[in-house]
Amino acid sequence: MEHAVNGALAGLVAITAPCAYVSVASSAIIGLIAGFIVVPAVMFFDKIRVDDPVGALSVHLANGIWGTIAVGLFATADAPGGGANGLFNGGGFASLQAQLVGTLAVGAFTFALAFAAWSIIKAAIGMRVDREAELVGLDHSEMGMEAYPADIMAE
Repeated sequence: MEHAVNGALAGLVAITAPCAYVSVASSAIIGLIAGFIVVPAVMFFDKIRVDDPVGALSVHLANGIWGTIAVGLFATADAPGGGANGLFNGGGFASLQAQLVGTLAVGAFTFALAFAAWSIIKAAIGMRVDREAELVGLDHSEMGMEAYPADIMAE
């Protein structure tokens, strides 16, 4: 069930960037591809041991990147947003190149800023909770309740 919900969310995230620049058929293709991207993205973030229990990185990061790149592939000048045609609509590589450069620039800026911020936080107050809170779980130690009760998880 989790993958189905994340697949639907991934489609919504992926179409956010190109929504004004693509056709209805292209938006369906972009969303469908996003649904398939989210599952291996979850497995990738698990493999590199990123703590992301709800798959937010897979939904938002992976499919935000996909949606941004999709503008360069599927854009059509006939869409409500106008603009240039993407690669698949005869526009050549110019739009795709612009989307790739923009994606890399935003990624580099965001990584650098986040790295600096998290480094300052780690030096100032630390990044981990105490061992007892970690073992019990933050839902108990911080909120005093179970975030994912066993009866819900068993379904």
